[in-house]
Amino acid sequence: MQKPTAFGKMAGFIGVLMMVLVTAFGSHAKNLTSSDADAFQTVISAQVTAFKNDQWDKAFSLAAPKIQAMFGNVQRFQQMVLNGYEAVARPKIFEFGETTTVSGRPAQMVYVVGPDDLARKAIYFMEQQSDGSWRISGVVLKRIADLSS
Repeated sequence: MQKPTAFGKMAGFIGVLMMVLVTAFGSHAKNLTSSDADAFQTVISAQVTAFKNDQWDKAFSLAAPKIQAMFGNVQRFQQMVLNGYEAVARPKIFEFGETTTVSGRPAQMVYVVGPDDLARKAIYFMEQQSDGSWRISGVVLKRIADLSS
């Protein structure tokens, strides 16, 4: 019997993570306003800028508390992002789409082309904090070519 490779373990971890992130992980549904959309885009832009500048502490601080607890530290968060979400960590193209709700959760659609030149749609799930601010509570990436299937 073959032992799982590091890549196989990481792929399994990312798969489990994706399932966790698309389950009920945060805010209750609410009517989203243009102010919410602006706030989502400000937070997401700040995180992407932090990724590009290797400011991993800053990027980690923009994740919702449940995401921070899941990874426990900046180094694990960085490893996960670079191994599974390089398209948003190192985008060639990054454009905001609509602000909406997905399964009752506030979400911001983003169209991105990563360093591999593949077009993707990113769904950023947002979670409102007790102070009214927003943080990122998960991201799901789907290749654009795969959306028709």
